[in-house]
This record gives sequence, structure tokens and C-alpha cells, in this order.
Amino acid sequence: MLNKQLLLTVCLYLGVSAAWASLPTQVNDQALPSLAPMLQKANPAVVNIATTATIETPYMRDPVFGYLIPPQRQRQANSLGSGVIIDAQMGLILTNHHVIRGADEIQISLEDGREFEAKLVGSDEKTDVALLSINADNLTAIPLGNSDALQVGDFVVAIGNPFSLGHSVTSGIVSAKGRSGLGIEEYEDFIQTDAAINPGNSGGALVNLRGELVGINTAILGPKGNIGIGFAIPINLAQTITQHLVDYGEVRRGILGVSVQELTPSLARALDVTKGNGVVVTEVVSGSSAADAGIQTTDIIVSVNGRKLKTAADLLNQEGLLPAGSRIELQILRDGKSSTVSLVLQEPELVVRKGETLHPLLDGIELTVQKGASSDQGVTVSQVERRSRAAYFGLRQGDRIVAVGRFRTGNLDQLAQILSKAGRALPLTVMRGKEQFLIVIR
Repeated sequence: MLNKQLLLTVCLYLGVSAAWASLPTQVNDQALPSLAPMLQKANPAVVNIATTATIETPYMRDPVFGYLIPPQRQRQANSLGSGVIIDAQMGLILTNHHVIRGADEIQISLEDGREFEAKLVGSDEKTDVALLSINADNLTAIPLGNSDALQVGDFVVAIGNPFSLGHSVTSGIVSAKGRSGLGIEEYEDFIQTDAAINPGNSGGALVNLRGELVGINTAILGPKGNIGIGFAIPINLAQTITQHLVDYGEVRRGILGVSVQELTPSLARALDVTKGNGVVVTEVVSGSSAADAGIQTTDIIVSVNGRKLKTAADLLNQEGLLPAGSRIELQILRDGKSSTVSLVLQEPELVVRKGETLHPLLDGIELTVQKGASSDQGVTVSQVERRSRAAYFGLRQGDRIVAVGRFRTGNLDQLAQILSKAGRALPLTVMRGKEQFLIVIR
């Protein structure tokens, strides 16, 4: 009896397995749902990116011994990522800044097997967006969607090159929108998705079910791979960055012209307001958009374009995501009364000084500040000669000098005044991304 039951069970199992193995392509004259037709159109627009970069060693930075190291003895590093063709005529490819950061050579591989050397059109580290170009015919560009129209729960598909395996596709939904404060980039407005995103997917496409590009896959939450939480840059944001990179080769962010701090319970009591969303204005730069619009110190900025502010970083994020010339609306709370202020972000005006004009130890560097920026931004190191003393002691392009010794500095005039009294060593407090540290130039 037991053998007969076992035989029946095996037969039933084999029958079910055979039925699934021969699953029809349609049922009741209706085709089964499949993403294959959409992917056949989208896949050719997603490319693999391979880069080669020179690893700088302490000896290479040395002003004397650096010249003695031949190029063939310099260490090389290779990395892999993904990109998306967004303009077939111009050969424009959108990817992440971190995919091509520091690259000496950038190689593009298409789905049809062709390979091309790419040129860097421009890159924006603060949003992790980069734009490349290749000279090629018969390219396929992906149609651009509207990331603002995405809703939580919408189905999305991630296409990229995970773990150097080649084209790979994963699917999921939009888990959240407007994610920020993650510490991944300086300015953040991520789409969160549970579509599997793994190392190598960076710079690849996040598409909707119509095959439209809605995001650029950027990051995963977790050190070793996908755990169901991935992040993508919204395509609407990436498009704005792309247009600036095409027009200027860089991103020209607008300036509001205020410094703020968080609305703590003690500040709320002092200002006689109920603790809630918002940041307190502590400085209004003369001649800035904020000053022209009548914003005053102790005003509480509750929201920007309808998006509530909780921290000072929220305002910095919203300001940094908008280009110069953008019109924005601020909800302001003053003396317990709410009002809406409309203004246009100013075009940044740069003031540039050679380092040696401020102090001999800064020979070989260039310093820049944005006129109209708040005083807490510091002075930016816009250029560093490789063999300079400043480079040898660790100063890098993009660093922001916020203090010399115990004296804070927010503009070039303040920095010049402090350096005029400096001695034979310069203890510089530097911001590099989100990290702050001390560099002493001797």
C-alpha cells in the first residue's frame, strides 16, 4: 500500500513538473505578461564602462622624487560600472561621477560588442552625476521619463553590469521618493527601490515598464551587496545637471544667500513659536536674493517649494539641487505670522586669488569664493599644482579652507588678513566632502 502511494506521489510530482516545464506562451489566446519586449528596446542603450586610473603614491607627490618615477612604474587601478546612452546623435552617456572618478582612460562597451574610448564632457561630484561622449554611429538612446510622476509602488527595472557579469536585469518597485540625509552624496534626492542593485550597477538605468529612463542607479545600503534597499538619482535632476555640463562643463548652482541653524526647543521658546519644522536664519548676505526678497535674521524658513525643512542640511540640499536662475518659493514664519516669499536664485559670481599673493607657502594653488555665498562656506581650493608644497602636505582641489589655526575664515578678505599674521607654518582646517581635518603646510 505504501509503495502504491509513493508511486502515485512521484507520478503526480513528475506530472506537475512536466506541466510547468511546458508552460504555454499564452492562455486563452492571451499572451503571458513579459518584460522582454520592453527590454529589447532598452538594453542596447545601457553600456558597460571600464576605467584605468593612476594611483598616486607619496613618492609621486614629492616635489623632487616625483619626477624620478617613470610612467611605467606608476601603479594602475581598474574599475567597472555602467552607463546609459541618452543622446544617440551626440553620443552622450550618463553615468555616476564615482564610476569615472580619477580615470585616465574610459572604455565603453556596447551590447552589440563594439568598444569605444570615451571623453569626459563634465562631472558633478556633489550629486554623483557624470556625462561622457563617444564618437559612434548607429547608437540607441533610451527615452527619458518623468521621475516627478513616479509614485511609491510603481514597478521599475534596473539594468546594468553587476559584478562584471555583463548585462543583467532586476525588477522591483519604487519603495520611497525624496530620500536624503543618507550621507552618500553632498546633495541627495534619491529614489529608493527594492530592485536588486549590486556593485557594477552604478551608472546603469532604472526604467519604468514603458522602458523610459526614470533614474540612474547609484548606491546600495549594505557593504557587501544588495539587501533590497537601493538608491537611484531621479532623471529630472540628472537632466538638469546634464544640461549644465553640456553648456558650461560644470554645474552652476544658484545662491540663496543665507546661513541657518536648526530650530531647537530652546530657540523656539526664545522666538515664541511652537517647535516644529523649519530652520532659523542666522545670516543674510548683503545683495543676495534673500536680502532682496526681504528675508531677515530670526526668520524661520519652514519649506522650500512645498518641501518641509527639518534640518539646516535640508535647506543646503534643496538649494544645491537647483541651478542658478531657478525661481523658488519659501514659506516664512515671522512674529508668529506665515507668509510666502518668491525669489530667483542668483548666478554665482566667482572671486579668484592666487595663493602666493596671500602667503608664500600657498604658492601653486588657486583660491575661489562665490560672491554672495554665506560666510560659513569657507574658501575653496580651485586648483593645486601637483609639485607644489601645498600638494605635498595634502591639500587637494575641491578642499574648503574654513579656518587657519583658531581663526575661522569665510571669505578671501578674512583669509588674507589672517595669513598676513601667520608664521612659517600654516595650520589649515579643511573640509573635504563631509570630513573635516587639519593640514599643516611648512
